[in-house]
Amino acid sequence: MSSEAGRILVVEDDLSILTGVSMNLRYEGYEVLQAQDGAQGLELAVQQSPDLVILDIMLPRMNGYEVLTELRRRGQRVPVLMLSAKGMERDKVRGLDLGADDYLAKPFGVAELLARVKALLRRRYGEEGTAIRFGDVTVELDVKRVLRGGKPLEVTAQEFRLLVHLLSQPGRIFTREELLSGAWGLEYDGTPRTVDTFIRQLRAKLEPDPEQPRYFVTARGLGYRFEADTTKA
Repeated sequence: MSSEAGRILVVEDDLSILTGVSMNLRYEGYEVLQAQDGAQGLELAVQQSPDLVILDIMLPRMNGYEVLTELRRRGQRVPVLMLSAKGMERDKVRGLDLGADDYLAKPFGVAELLARVKALLRRRYGEEGTAIRFGDVTVELDVKRVLRGGKPLEVTAQEFRLLVHLLSQPGRIFTREELLSGAWGLEYDGTPRTVDTFIRQLRAKLEPDPEQPRYFVTARGLGYRFEADTTKA
């Protein structure tokens, strides 16, 4: 995760709720990002790679359903906890159908909110740690470190973001455009060929034979996929 406890993005247009939720999360040790409209929330979710998004439904510019739909369309699998004054079952079902991981109706208690946050983070990273392993490679998500054969590798921040994005869905083919938006952010003005350069760098550092890649596989005419059985530790 992004800090010792995790990085959480709160997208809420009600300033009093945004302030109160953020204050309590920070007290628990989380790093908190804030947005007061859906478009800004989507941008931060893509650019800052939070460990969890707390997402209100009734937002200006883009509502929560639209933000969630776009996140999932871009291949972002970050856990999403939806907040809404709408307590009706059909609203909850809609959010879950669109890919939300949990739903909490307003008004809610701080203790319940924190319990749900912790449960979602445990579900994502597991109880025993925050590392993903494949072959002789270990990716330590909490401290943003990569080991190979037990020895630390020099990996840039952008290489790490791209690596984690690919690892988030083993076997899924990502287009270059999806990787650009997911790992670089919506406002990045580079070309899709930038992805090719960084894939070559990851292969050089992490593949047994970079010329015959086993893990970072080219899907001709489509993009790239990560191909390996991973374990969490």
